Amino acid sequence: MSEVIATYLVHDAKGDLHKKAEGIALGLTVGSWTDLPLLEQEQLKAHKGRVLEVSQLESCDKTNQFLGKNVTKGIIKIAYPSINYSHDLPAILTTVFGKLSLDGEVKLLDLEFSEDVKASFPGPKFGVQGIRELVGVYDRPLLMSIFKGVIGRDLQYLKDQLRQQVLGGVDLVKDDEILFDNPLTPFGERILAGKEVLNQVFQETGHKALYAVNLSGKTFDLKDKAKKASELGANVLLFNVFAYGLDVLQSLAEDPDINVPIMAHPAVSGASTASSLYGFSSSLLLGKLLRKSGADFSLFPSPYGSVALDRKEALGIAENCLKKESFKQSFPVPSAGIHPGLVPLLMNDFGKDSIINAGGGVHGHPNGAIGGGQAFRSAIDATLAGTSLTEAANVHEDLKLAIDLWGVKEVSK
Repeated sequence: MSEVIATYLVHDAKGDLHKKAEGIALGLTVGSWTDLPLLEQEQLKAHKGRVLEVSQLESCDKTNQFLGKNVTKGIIKIAYPSINYSHDLPAILTTVFGKLSLDGEVKLLDLEFSEDVKASFPGPKFGVQGIRELVGVYDRPLLMSIFKGVIGRDLQYLKDQLRQQVLGGVDLVKDDEILFDNPLTPFGERILAGKEVLNQVFQETGHKALYAVNLSGKTFDLKDKAKKASELGANVLLFNVFAYGLDVLQSLAEDPDINVPIMAHPAVSGASTASSLYGFSSSLLLGKLLRKSGADFSLFPSPYGSVALDRKEALGIAENCLKKESFKQSFPVPSAGIHPGLVPLLMNDFGKDSIINAGGGVHGHPNGAIGGGQAFRSAIDATLAGTSLTEAANVHEDLKLAIDLWGVKEVSK
């Protein structure tokens, strides 16, 4: 059957979850049912939402106290026939969660797409395997770092910082998401400068790396700008997708003239995912929907830093990025608060097909960005070899300095 199945977490003050579910299924499709003549019911049957599951969960005193009322907590699953909407995310999200998102304590946990609906989405153009082929690394997590303190600085400063990071063994370097097109470091010139530095380092060391340039501007200018970036030889496009919309990401990913991997940044998404009562689950928004829309990378808060995401949610994002299905896989990129001492934990939780992303953990190293990158690479190698970081630090000075500064979290066997 051609449909999208939505799973909701609801908290209902009236206490009748079955009635709540039927109200949602009708309200978001045909509007009413029992009052319709039998002939009209037969005509509209193919358009009616179907309640598939209603499960009551254990009540939570803290939630009741927070809301100031007693509510019944439960899971509701409803199927929406695809005859009702065009096969695009704006239409689908408006159908399954449009006005419902305004109606009390309802959180959209998941969406399941029938194969014909799924076929309307591109998925990643490069995916995990394609990115690995670009850098020539197949047997370990990739290492990424972030430009720091480049706003108000000139192109030479950016080039110097890029060079230091790549010399440390970093595989990808991304723009800060708040670095936009500006007179000091214009978009096109950043791409050319990045290519120059990466080529120099490759000639000197044989190490390949990628630079993710921030694609920004007015929505209707983005395609032309992305095509220009592709023509200039950009490695990766960083994109603040939730400031623009998932459908904009899809339009970029589908365009055959934009042959560049897209890195989705989670900026603004917290307004939609942070609440346990409202909005979207992180695993749906930052995992499943980003992948369907064409993101080759999905950045999200790690469970370990100061901007930490719940571990279960973070693992759910990674699972949706990597699970086997018709789309290519997206690279999960747990971020924020990452330092070399967390590498065993990261690799245990997110596996080999992930990207270790660090800002301060690279730049804040006592030996600078080169030392920071090398400390991470030593930590990755040690973890792959089954060696504790404490032991590895005895022979890798940069790793020792990092552990002395930030500590280490080994994974207990």
